[in-house]
Amino acid sequence: MSITVQGVTKYYGEQKALDNVTFKVETGSITGFLGPNGAGKSTMMKIITGFIPASSGEVFVNGFEVGNNGLEVKKQIGYLPENNPLYPEMYVREYLGFVASLYESGTNRKSLIDKIIEVTGLTSEQKKTIGSLSKGYRQRVGLAQALIHKPPVLILDEATTGLDPNQIVEIRNLIKEAGREKTVMLSTHIMQEVEAICDRVIIIDKGVIVADEAIGNIYSVIKTPRQVIRIGFDKEVLAEDLSAITMVTIVKQGKDNMWIVEAEGTEDIRPALFSFAVQNNLTVLSLQKQESNLEEVFRHLTSL
Repeated sequence: MSITVQGVTKYYGEQKALDNVTFKVETGSITGFLGPNGAGKSTMMKIITGFIPASSGEVFVNGFEVGNNGLEVKKQIGYLPENNPLYPEMYVREYLGFVASLYESGTNRKSLIDKIIEVTGLTSEQKKTIGSLSKGYRQRVGLAQALIHKPPVLILDEATTGLDPNQIVEIRNLIKEAGREKTVMLSTHIMQEVEAICDRVIIIDKGVIVADEAIGNIYSVIKTPRQVIRIGFDKEVLAEDLSAITMVTIVKQGKDNMWIVEAEGTEDIRPALFSFAVQNNLTVLSLQKQESNLEEVFRHLTSL
């Protein structure tokens, strides 16, 4: 077990940031750690990495208890914090050499730096100062410093914040590649990112874990069965007529006679929509059932 969190509570003065949090993260997986602002995500990550102590509870990283084995735990972890603190006046290769020296990487330091520069796509930028790099390349440098000592555990806090779509895809691919042989814990506000690369999702709200599921099962945590259908007709339709269909709870009109119809229950609402069209001499031009997504689950769990 790479990360084990047992009954962790954290107070800042009288404010409780984490409330008896317990979870485990298996070796060789990518786990998305989600929550609204102020939910306790960064606090939990700082406790796991040993940057701040818990008020109570225990955290183990690869068998080492964080409170009593801080130095050994830091050897086990590569950490990319949200603000990605770097030295802008240092050159990329110089900085990575400095970080490698902190971990006493030994005589093969040059080959280690060469490898990590290649893996993170920094070859063309290695002789530039960090301050002259784009946001995307600075994120790559941050990821490179987290990987330089070959840690078995990666903790990444908002790793793709501020990147353009192409840069996001590139950093996601780097994280997915790292996840093949490491344990990765990833905090982000981008739901598509979690769906694209994570094996598992943990959602925290107000300092409490409200969901912990494999990515394929997370959609089942919405208790009330719900269907969302996008349907287009060839003629105008009245909202009250659509609302009168059994199980329909919400209708929203779009452009060009397009509608979003929401219905409760597990019985497929689409046959009833076709019957409605036939009875009203309408032609169905398009019909699409929208699947539940992680954003919907997130909003459901964190707005209760």
